[in-house]
Amino acid sequence: MNRIKVLFFATLRDRAGTKSVDLEIPAETTVQRLKNLVVDEYPGLKETMDTVVISINREFAFDESVVPENAEVAMFPPVSGG
Repeated sequence: MNRIKVLFFATLRDRAGTKSVDLEIPAETTVQRLKNLVVDEYPGLKETMDTVVISINREFAFDESVVPENAEVAMFPPVSGG
Protein backbone atom coordinates (compact mmCIF):
# COMPACT_ATOMS: atom_id res chain seq x y z
CA MET A 1 0.00 0.00 0.00
CA ASN A 2 1.13 3.52 -0.79
CA ARG A 3 0.37 6.54 1.34
CA ILE A 4 -0.47 9.70 -0.59
CA LYS A 5 -1.86 13.16 0.08
CA VAL A 6 -4.74 14.46 -2.04
CA LEU A 7 -5.35 18.21 -2.19
CA PHE A 8 -8.70 19.63 -3.31
CA PHE A 9 -8.96 23.11 -4.84
CA ALA A 10 -11.78 25.60 -5.51
CA THR A 11 -15.22 23.99 -5.87
CA LEU A 12 -13.78 20.51 -5.29
CA ARG A 13 -12.75 21.63 -1.80
CA ASP A 14 -16.30 22.81 -1.14
CA ARG A 15 -17.87 19.59 -2.41
CA ALA A 16 -15.43 17.36 -0.49
CA GLY A 17 -15.78 19.42 2.67
CA THR A 18 -12.02 19.36 3.22
CA LYS A 19 -8.91 20.83 1.66
CA SER A 20 -6.85 17.63 1.83
CA VAL A 21 -6.91 13.99 2.80
CA ASP A 22 -4.27 11.32 3.38
CA LEU A 23 -5.09 8.03 1.65
CA GLU A 24 -3.66 4.53 1.53
CA ILE A 25 -3.88 3.20 -2.01
CA PRO A 26 -2.71 -0.06 -3.58
CA ALA A 27 0.65 -0.04 -5.34
CA GLU A 28 0.42 0.69 -9.09
CA THR A 29 -2.86 2.62 -8.70
CA THR A 30 -3.59 4.71 -11.77
CA VAL A 31 -5.06 8.20 -11.71
CA GLN A 32 -8.35 6.77 -13.02
CA ARG A 33 -8.50 4.25 -10.17
CA LEU A 34 -7.64 7.01 -7.70
CA LYS A 35 -10.54 9.10 -9.01
CA ASN A 36 -12.85 6.14 -8.33
CA LEU A 37 -11.45 5.72 -4.81
CA VAL A 38 -11.92 9.44 -4.08
CA VAL A 39 -15.54 9.30 -5.28
CA ASP A 40 -16.14 6.32 -2.98
CA GLU A 41 -14.99 8.49 -0.04
CA TYR A 42 -16.54 11.77 -1.29
CA PRO A 43 -19.65 11.01 -3.39
CA GLY A 44 -20.29 14.75 -3.88
CA LEU A 45 -17.34 14.81 -6.29
CA LYS A 46 -18.74 12.18 -8.67
CA GLU A 47 -20.12 14.53 -11.31
CA THR A 48 -16.85 16.49 -11.54
CA MET A 49 -14.38 13.58 -11.81
CA ASP A 50 -14.71 13.30 -15.61
CA THR A 51 -13.39 16.84 -16.09
CA VAL A 52 -11.08 17.28 -13.11
CA VAL A 53 -7.45 18.24 -13.77
CA ILE A 54 -4.88 16.18 -11.84
CA SER A 55 -1.29 16.90 -10.94
CA ILE A 56 1.11 14.50 -9.25
CA ASN A 57 4.00 16.12 -7.43
CA ARG A 58 3.22 19.40 -9.26
CA GLU A 59 3.24 17.91 -12.76
CA PHE A 60 0.11 17.31 -14.83
CA ALA A 61 -0.99 13.68 -14.97
CA PHE A 62 -3.36 11.64 -17.11
CA ASP A 63 -5.79 8.83 -16.27
CA GLU A 64 -3.28 6.11 -17.19
CA SER A 65 -0.48 7.61 -15.05
CA VAL A 66 0.56 5.55 -12.02
CA VAL A 67 0.49 7.35 -8.67
CA PRO A 68 3.86 6.89 -6.94
CA GLU A 69 4.39 6.27 -3.24
CA ASN A 70 4.28 9.38 -1.02
CA ALA A 71 2.85 11.46 -3.88
CA GLU A 72 1.09 14.76 -3.52
CA VAL A 73 -1.92 14.65 -5.81
CA ALA A 74 -3.78 17.89 -6.52
CA MET A 75 -7.27 17.98 -8.00
CA PHE A 76 -8.54 21.08 -9.77
CA PRO A 77 -11.89 21.74 -11.41
CA PRO A 78 -11.76 22.64 -15.10
CA VAL A 79 -10.90 26.27 -15.72
CA SER A 80 -12.13 28.51 -18.49
CA GLY A 81 -11.57 32.13 -19.19
CA GLY A 82 -10.81 34.66 -21.75
